[in-house]
This record gives sequence, C-alpha cells and structure tokens, in this order.
Amino acid sequence: MRKGGVADGWRIRKGHAANGNDMKDLTRGSIVSHILTMAPPIVVGMVTIMICQLVDLYFVSGMGEAAVAGVAAAGNAGFLVNALMQVLGVGTGALIAHAVGRKDRTDANLIFNQAIVLSVLFGLSTLAAGSALSRSYMHSIAADEATIEAGSTYLLWFVPALALQFAIQVMASALRATGIVRPTMLVQALAVVVNIALAPVLIAGWGTGHPLGVAGAGLASSIGILTGVLMLYAYFRKVERYVAFDPAQWRPQLHHWKRILNVGLPAGGEFAMMFVFMAVVYYVLRDFGAAAQAGFGIGQRVLALIQMPALAVALAAGPIAGQNFGAGNGPRVRETFVKAALIVTVVMIGFMIPAQLRPDLLLAGFSNDRETMRIAFLFLRIISFNMVAQGLIFTCSSMFQGLGNTKPVLLSSVTRLLTYSLPAIWLSTRPNFQIEQVWYLSIAATTLQAFLSVWLLRREFRKRLPSADAGLVRAEAEVAAVGTTAAE
Repeated sequence: MRKGGVADGWRIRKGHAANGNDMKDLTRGSIVSHILTMAPPIVVGMVTIMICQLVDLYFVSGMGEAAVAGVAAAGNAGFLVNALMQVLGVGTGALIAHAVGRKDRTDANLIFNQAIVLSVLFGLSTLAAGSALSRSYMHSIAADEATIEAGSTYLLWFVPALALQFAIQVMASALRATGIVRPTMLVQALAVVVNIALAPVLIAGWGTGHPLGVAGAGLASSIGILTGVLMLYAYFRKVERYVAFDPAQWRPQLHHWKRILNVGLPAGGEFAMMFVFMAVVYYVLRDFGAAAQAGFGIGQRVLALIQMPALAVALAAGPIAGQNFGAGNGPRVRETFVKAALIVTVVMIGFMIPAQLRPDLLLAGFSNDRETMRIAFLFLRIISFNMVAQGLIFTCSSMFQGLGNTKPVLLSSVTRLLTYSLPAIWLSTRPNFQIEQVWYLSIAATTLQAFLSVWLLRREFRKRLPSADAGLVRAEAEVAAVGTTAAE
C-alpha cells in the first residue's frame, strides 16, 4: 500500500491488515457498521445492472409486445447461468473469507487463482451451450413464433455477456470476502454506463440509422460486460494486493476445485431452482398470451429492483459471518444474523408500502400496451406481500454461505419449487383458471420457505456454533418471530 494512503477511491483504508495488504478485518468492530458500510456499494452495483436490463426492455418495448415478451423470457436463461456463477462466486467467497479469518493469505490466493481457471472453463461452456440451444429453449417456454424469434435472436447476442460474467463473479466475490466492495461497484457502474449509452444506438439506431432491434440489446450488454471484465482485471493488476493473479497457480488442482464446488454447488442449485421456478411461471402463463408474459417479465424486474437494498444487506452479512467463522468466533456469527435480519426486515417493509399503494409509479413507462401493464400492476401489488419473507430467505442464504455449508439452502429452494410448481401446473389445467391464483400460490410457497430457512439456520448454529451465548439465541428467535409476523 502506498505511503500516505490512496485518494482515488479505489481502496478502503480503514481496517486494513497491519502488514499493508488490502483487506478489511470483519472480526472486529461494529457489525452494524460493517453491514451499513458494505451494503450501499453492493446495492449500487446491483441496481446499475438491473437498470441496464430495464433500459433494454424500455427501448425494445417500442418494437411491440412480442419483442418485450421474447427478451423477458430469454432473460430467464440468466437464472440458469446465475446458478453456475453462484457455484464459483459462493465457493470462492466462502473459502477466501474463512482464510482471511484464519489469517491464511496463501490459501486465499490459491483459491482465487483456481477459481479464475474454473471461470474460464465455465464461460467457454456457456458460449457453446447458448449458441446451440437458444432456439430450443425459447420453443419450450413461448407459444407464438414472433416471441420465439425475438428471444432466440436476443440470446445469441447476449450469451457472450453471460459467459464473461463468470470472471467478474469470481473477482467480485474475492474482493467482498476480504471486506472490499467499492471497486466492484465502480466497475459495474461504468460498465452499465457503457451499456446504457450503446442501447439506443444499437437497438433503435440512434445516430446510425441502422437499428438492430433485440440483437442490439444483447450486443450492448455483451460490450458492457466485456468493459467490466477488463476494468476489474486492471484493478487486480495495478491496485489489489491481498489476492492477486498468479499464473504459477493456474495449473488445475482438483483438490481445490472440489473445495470450491462442495460449497458452491448447493448454492448454484438454489439458483437453478429459481430458473425452473421462473420457467414454470412462463409455462402456466403462456395460454394467457404474450401480454401476460410481458407483464410478468416487467413486473418481476421491477420487483427485483426494489428488493436490491435488502439483498445487499444480506450479501454484506455473508463475508462478516465467514471471516468470524474462520476465526472461531461463534457468538459474533450469530450476532451477524440477528442484526442483518432486523435491518433486512425494516428495509423490505419500507419498499413494500409503495409497491402496495402506487405500483403504477414503479412501473410507469415500460410498455404502452394496456393489457401488459394491467398484468404487471396486478403482479407487483400481490407479490410485494412476499417481500419480508423473501428478505429472511436472502439473509439465511447468505449466512449459510458464510458458514461454508449451503446444502440447507438447496433443500429450502427445492421445497419452494415443489410446493409452488406442482399446484400451479395443476391449477392451470382447471376450468376458470385465473392469473391471480399464480401469484397467491407464490406467496404461500415463499412464506413456507422463509419458515424452513430460519429453522434450518437455527439447527446449523446449534451444530457448528455450540459456544454461542443464550442471549443471542433468544435474540435470534425474536428476529424470526418479527419476520414471520410481518410476512403474515
């Protein structure tokens, strides 16, 4: 670290290790302060990415409901790729956080470089699979040819962005595990600026007179993500010191791949369940037409946007729990859950209120089709009742990642999928099937998952953190009671 500190905003100076390496010790100091310091940069990074997706939908909306439905449905493939990204991101982040807690920098660097190798392999596989299967995927979830064509075209140009995100995920997870979140936020923001600047040029043909339509939306995203990869790589080469690229550690080491995958695969399975969950929604909606699928796609993205602050708080809790678990500080791990769950619940209630009272303000401008927007309003108003329960699910998931055992997360996700998908498909075959039934069923399934997640986390604490004091156990129970009461 240079003498006199760094004034360019890339580094977070407070809490760095005594030896000058770039990291933040999360095993000491106020947990709430750590959460509130880390969460804003995380949420800014996530919101900028979501805004980028909404900008694509905004410019594509001028091409008609089939184009919107196609891009929204094709975007669901991102859940499947996100599942693979979570495998690397969660496994990398958890193991590096544990190593930081143990003050084992050598292991942290080895895990980072082995994860980079895996990110290249995952990215190349995504490119190949996306190019070969995009049209088959769209045929499986869309009913009309125009939607299939739009979605297939978009996917072909969007797949490079998905492939490049594996490297970003690994680098961002490594930084977050060491308590550093600002560089990722800055890089994501700049990459999204590139995407937003290119969207009207490539989609609508501003300044060129050659609109590319949905292909332009995918291409703009791919160029933006490539920009982000290059910027993060430059940051690691020039600034980052605690974990760094080391070609000598790029030789595949299957033992360390297994360590990463043991933690990451169940977490990836959670996102894979979300992919199947979303595919089921599109399947049961397809008989309602393209307007219903387009309305759901818009509503889902806006809902995800307003949930970002709570998700950021939950994500901030993961590295804190991970470093303290690595350091053997069980009571502080429990305290992290209590504080994070309380903050998440307050944030979710704060955003649920406008979703209930004025969903039209949140959804304004995304489509001129009256039926599409009617479906989006209905979706957001009903599903927003899920927000507190979803916040508890986010928090429990991040805590399991910090503990290095994500199998319970997969179990709760499978439970949600089964309790939603089977009844939803059955209802879709019944006479007088109404679209509202899909949303109310989702509320029930999500609430059940929240109860199960909290119970599984309490069990994990009893197994792995036997030294925790009774006061924190009682506090943990109070958080669960507050969250479940609000969810009801």
